[in-house]
Amino acid sequence: MTVARDDRVTIGRIERPFGVKGEVKVRSLSDVPGRFDHLGAVRVLVPTGRVSERTVTQVRRAGSTYIMRFSDVTTPEEAGTLRGGLIQIPREEQLPQSAGRFYECDLIGMTVVDEQGHELGLVDRVWELPGHHVFVVHQGNHEMLIPAAKKFVTAVDVPKRRMVVRGIEELAEDSHAL
Repeated sequence: MTVARDDRVTIGRIERPFGVKGEVKVRSLSDVPGRFDHLGAVRVLVPTGRVSERTVTQVRRAGSTYIMRFSDVTTPEEAGTLRGGLIQIPREEQLPQSAGRFYECDLIGMTVVDEQGHELGLVDRVWELPGHHVFVVHQGNHEMLIPAAKKFVTAVDVPKRRMVVRGIEELAEDSHAL
C-alpha cells in the first residue's frame, strides 16, 4: 500500500460504492470525534497511486462507517474507481496526539525490527479489536500479528519510521508446524 508522506494525514479508507448516486462507504481511521462532520476539500489516494483533490458535499453516519458524497462523482461506476482509496486532510487540521499514542497513518509503512535490529517487516494495517489494537506486519508473503501493547512494542520513532518490538517469538507462526 502506498501512503503519501507529506503534509497530509489519512483519516479514512473508501470501502466501496454505496447506492446509485455515486456515494461511497468510508471506514474511519481516526479516533477524533466529529472528524468527518465538517469536511470540505480532501485528497483521495487510490491504491494505483493516483491522487485527486475532491470536494466533500455530504457525509452521514451509517453505523460504524460513513456515507460520503463528492461533488464530481455522480455514478456508482465513478465511485467504484475510488475503492480502497485513502482520504487525506492537511496535517495542520489533525489534532496532536498524547504521548504514547500514534495516528494509524503514521504507523502504516513503518519498519518493524526486533531488539537485536533484525528487520521483521513493514506495518501494513492496524486492526482495531475489542480491548486493543494489533499491528499486521508483512515481509514478503509472511504475515505477523503484533499486539499494540507496551509488553511487545518497546519503541516507536515516527520521524525515523521505525518500531522496535520484543518477545514476539512465541507469537511468530511456526512455518514447520502441521
